[in-house]
Amino acid sequence: MNAPFKSPTAGTRDAFSAYVCDDDTLDLLLPVANELGWPAEKCYKGGLRNAIQQLSVAASPNILLVDLSESGDPLNDINALAEVCEPGTVVIAMGQVNDVRLYRDLLASGIHDYILKPFGSEQIRETLVNAQAFFSAPRHAADDDEARLHLLTAVIGTRGGVGASTIATSLAWMISEGLKRPTALLDLDVHFGTGALALDLEPGRGLTDAIDNPSRIDGLFIERAMVRANENLALLSAEAPIHQPIMTDGSAFHLLQEELRNAFDVTVLDLPRHMLVQYPHLVHDVGVTVVVTELTLAAARDLIRIKSFLKQNAPDTRLVVVANKVVSGTGEIGRKDFEETIEGPIDFLIAYDPKMISQAAKLGRAYGDIVRGTKSGQPLDRLVQHIVAASEDIENAPKAKGKSSLLGKFDLKAMLSKSTAKN
Repeated sequence: MNAPFKSPTAGTRDAFSAYVCDDDTLDLLLPVANELGWPAEKCYKGGLRNAIQQLSVAASPNILLVDLSESGDPLNDINALAEVCEPGTVVIAMGQVNDVRLYRDLLASGIHDYILKPFGSEQIRETLVNAQAFFSAPRHAADDDEARLHLLTAVIGTRGGVGASTIATSLAWMISEGLKRPTALLDLDVHFGTGALALDLEPGRGLTDAIDNPSRIDGLFIERAMVRANENLALLSAEAPIHQPIMTDGSAFHLLQEELRNAFDVTVLDLPRHMLVQYPHLVHDVGVTVVVTELTLAAARDLIRIKSFLKQNAPDTRLVVVANKVVSGTGEIGRKDFEETIEGPIDFLIAYDPKMISQAAKLGRAYGDIVRGTKSGQPLDRLVQHIVAASEDIENAPKAKGKSSLLGKFDLKAMLSKSTAKN
């Protein structure tokens, strides 16, 4: 979106803060800030490092001016700033490095502007006025449409027991809790699904009712049939009797996807691989497909077959390969040999952590909830960021105009990090 995300707490945040490295810049900035109605005490000495330190324990302002003059690695430091910034903050950087590549990289990282030192009072005034107008700009209809774009991702296991359902449940929980986006988890293993079990919920009859009576599927049905896991996460699953096979042409699943698209920002499909054979249309509109695998010969064979299936039935989906339950030095196939076999990369490696897995099961909490803020949770954090970024790329690519989404990286990283810090 071209306008910044307006945080729910924007009204209680400071309008402006600045962190500069030298007295000359501070002396130049103070009268301009005063002219714009911003208090002088919000202009600090200390540059970017001081900004990161202070914003890690306090709300960030609407407009933030930071000095990179003392930074040895500006891009890395800006990314560190993104970890502590509130969503919607308009960030302006200043520095002494006159390099076009750095300028472009900084803008791509999510900042609003980069100005070169030394500068005059007119230049800094114009920059801050533009930032103020940018922050206050009204949302347009196109922005509202873009805000409603739906993220549909499917999680498929190459073999039983690789942990695909654990990954699916974790992704849904992390997106709903960390990014505060209304999320639906659709567990399509009608007889043996574990989504409800992992979240300590009763599955209900919603999914089986939908399969038996597709004509009943509408917004009201979705509202009544889904089980709430938290404020932003709802689950639709089943534990159908084993002696009752699925009797459907698949139309119910299509209707469910359509209604979930209308009711939620995000849908995570926990999709058993056998469902692909019977209902290939399930993946037609999937933006990102996460294939979870183990490092075995059988898994490599089935991953190749799933990739071929997706090329035919979901040619536009973004494929993400996740090796799960990895134990260093004990795999049947090494990573390099596995990647050569499947003719593609493993995008994420998630280590086997039996202690955390056991704790999640005992407490009835998502694995992603249990490992948040730990080393074991870092690959899952990166996977969430990758999925959301890839989905937004897919949605925005056909209608990209001018600049790409400003502050997108700041929104995503800040929301994840703030959620982890609060919990």
